[in-house]
Amino acid sequence: MEQEKFELLADFYEFTMSNGYFLRNQNEIAYFDVFFRKVPDGGGYAIVAGLEQIIDYVQNLRFSKEDIEYLEKQKIFSKEYLEYLQNFKFTGDIWAVPEGSVVFPNEPLITVRAPIIEAQLLETMLLLIINYQSLIATKTSRIVRAAKGRSVMEFGARRAHRNSCCNLWGKSFHYRRSCAELLVL
Repeated sequence: MEQEKFELLADFYEFTMSNGYFLRNQNEIAYFDVFFRKVPDGGGYAIVAGLEQIIDYVQNLRFSKEDIEYLEKQKIFSKEYLEYLQNFKFTGDIWAVPEGSVVFPNEPLITVRAPIIEAQLLETMLLLIINYQSLIATKTSRIVRAAKGRSVMEFGARRAHRNSCCNLWGKSFHYRRSCAELLVL
């Protein structure tokens, strides 16, 4: 299966802001935390997940010629910034609570320390991965707990949007976290 590309899967302002930082030669070290404010269903806790995908994303984040051409066609990015993106490599540090940990509102799940341009470019994808993966992990935890030892099967692929990264990542977590079977119908 061809690996999907996610380099441009970001809120557009991530690129416009990092272009602004670049033009002003502002690339000091910045920190940001990924956390959640409340558990939407009142369940009290969440299970953190998605770290493997985040590591893979960050280690492989590169902008292809096609990516650069697309950004160039927008006619708002400087030539120097686009050249910077052509040679992009994340040089910062990321700390996270261990995969599968029980977490609570307002505690950092991930902390990123990096030059501000690099940190800015990670924001959307880190949120996408950690939010979706933690949602699946938390739901799986609650279902397995409610089953009280009975087998649980996962049919989630029916609801996912095509064979997307999130669908595959979610199935992976279900399987690793006690679902007896994964059924893709």
